[in-house]
Amino acid sequence: MAENRMEFTKDLEEFHEELDSVNLGPLWAHINYHNSIEPRAKAIPYLWKSELIHNYLNRAEKLMQVGMGSAERRAVYLVNPGMKHLKPVAWGGATQTLYAAVQAVKPGEIAPPHRHTATALRFVMEGKGGYGRVDGEKLTFNPGDYLITPSWSWHDHTNLGDETVYWMDCLDTPFMMAMDVSFTEFHPDKQQPLLVPDDYSTIRYAGGMVRPITDRQPKSVALGRYKWELSKNSLDGMSMFEPDPNDGYTIEYINPSNGKDANNRIGARMTKIPPKFHGRAHRHVHSNVYHVYKGNGYTVMNGVRFDWSEGDFFVVPPWAWHEHVNTSENEEVYLFSTNDLPIMEVFDFERKEEYLLNDGHQEITDVFKPIMVKKLVSEN
Repeated sequence: MAENRMEFTKDLEEFHEELDSVNLGPLWAHINYHNSIEPRAKAIPYLWKSELIHNYLNRAEKLMQVGMGSAERRAVYLVNPGMKHLKPVAWGGATQTLYAAVQAVKPGEIAPPHRHTATALRFVMEGKGGYGRVDGEKLTFNPGDYLITPSWSWHDHTNLGDETVYWMDCLDTPFMMAMDVSFTEFHPDKQQPLLVPDDYSTIRYAGGMVRPITDRQPKSVALGRYKWELSKNSLDGMSMFEPDPNDGYTIEYINPSNGKDANNRIGARMTKIPPKFHGRAHRHVHSNVYHVYKGNGYTVMNGVRFDWSEGDFFVVPPWAWHEHVNTSENEEVYLFSTNDLPIMEVFDFERKEEYLLNDGHQEITDVFKPIMVKKLVSEN
């Protein structure tokens, strides 16, 4: 459906300028922006190479220490080029609602406790020896684990191992900034006190989808850590059947006491894409941040091919056509992703659509060229 656009005379354009000078606006001139035919996302499809992110994290490791009286966190966050005009700091936006970063904690470091309105989650990418404390519970960080830090929860991190630990952070910071509702508080101690045994919630839910009877009444946080082994077992079980035509084999991380998303404002999923799988394209209002945990392949977004490999990050903005492809003949792909679907569903904004042309596959009109470390080195 075409937008209705009126012609503006010279006198009318001068009138618009006069309205602007007194902080007023003409709806007749802007109604197509206020009420667009379909979403016009600020964020754009984009991809960040793992080597680029690690290059800057490695440099940051040499320039700063983490701890009280020093840097709160050593993290490099993803800035979507379509969000860079938003002040301050592009709202920290990988998408219009989601902040995503890679955090590095070296052996012996302690990232001190704080809490904030923004809700947060972690996905452990590599390295062993990491631990986090969340509201008095010490949680083990192992590769492939998913961990939650709900809004206004005290949390701190440490590394008791002998190698640097890297994980993905995801928060709803841009959403908080758009709503102007952010609060933050810093704990007076180097680490918060422990109130329960280590990995308490993980041990209580060691049986998977069964729950202690004391959790029959829903809790906002029943389980703080979702172990990789259980996630993989679930995906392997699903692999006995036909994959979803869009998303392969995909599971959601849920709160076992109420069946809702594990983190109430940010959804999280793990996707297994079998060899030679070519998904059908679709689009939806909610946005996604993807981390390639294992494997290689590409995603076509709005006709542009984005090639990715292990460790890379890419974003699917709202209402963007997208389809995933595993290019391997025999290796599986694992994609961890976060989304703002819980927010979209609360406000009844969510909508989705299947791509019906060309048997569900987009025509590739261009190939995305990511920023590479070698290019930057050659320019310096």
